[in-house]
Amino acid sequence: MEVTGIISGLIIGIVIGVLGRLVIPGRQRIPIWLTIVIGVVAALIGTAIAAALGVADTRGVDWVELGIQVALAALGVSLTAGLYGRRRD
Repeated sequence: MEVTGIISGLIIGIVIGVLGRLVIPGRQRIPIWLTIVIGVVAALIGTAIAAALGVADTRGVDWVELGIQVALAALGVSLTAGLYGRRRD
């Protein structure tokens, strides 16, 4: 994998993680690095799911793939915030 691929993957992961965090109401008390990790993982899994469903390569913006990725990130942030909050109390 090239450096540009890694950098673009991190940028996409940041965007997906932040979007997933914005979808959830209230404040999530998890560090930003954890949001980025969740976003990267959600982007990878979301791309795999979109490819399995046959919606990964469409003309224009892949809205379905993006929706899957953001939904997975929101789920990941929600679960992690719940577990992280309990651990810290």
